[in-house]
Amino acid sequence: MSSAEVRSLVLVPGFVTLAVTLLRLTGELLHWSERFFSRAAGGAFALVGIVWLVPVFGILFGLRLAREGHPPARTGRAILSGLLGVAAIPLLVMLWARLGLPPVGQVLAFCFGYAVVGIFVAKAWPALAKTLFAYGLLARIPVAVIMLIAILANWGTHYELGRPDLPPLEPPLLKWFVIGLVPQLGLWVSFTVIVGILFGAIAHAIASRRAA
Repeated sequence: MSSAEVRSLVLVPGFVTLAVTLLRLTGELLHWSERFFSRAAGGAFALVGIVWLVPVFGILFGLRLAREGHPPARTGRAILSGLLGVAAIPLLVMLWARLGLPPVGQVLAFCFGYAVVGIFVAKAWPALAKTLFAYGLLARIPVAVIMLIAILANWGTHYELGRPDLPPLEPPLLKWFVIGLVPQLGLWVSFTVIVGILFGAIAHAIASRRAA
């Protein structure tokens, strides 16, 4: 699958995701409904957020790639890999906590570990993984930039908040590195690949069964 094909797939979803990100930021800055635009650390599963787009685009990308001749080698393996990738989240959290790492070390080790998990899950459907990786970068690089600006300007949004047990992080660039850059590119891009493959593979399995 060529880079040009990937770009054609992810360009419009990337713009849609950027629009949602800017809407979320606007809602937080203007103190709109906390249910939709929560300013709590981590976003508190607010209804307006780009995380909800991952399964949607995972399904759309997966179905289109399968139609265009880029299905997974084994659909069941792709589903199982995605499930194991999701299950790795609490397992990694517990592992680094049990090893006694300090909070900053836990954040960095978790993001690195989850990126490794994402690499293994990607092998179950390489074409979809490549597409989701590109989409994940388009989705998360703007968030990382917004987080840097929010931290420097002290906007009072969830974009400048990390885990509550983190110590004060100075200078601001260090804080951004720990709670912004590394999680966005290490955790959330990997999450996009893993969850996107899971939902894309499930959708492909359903579509294949209906077509049989």
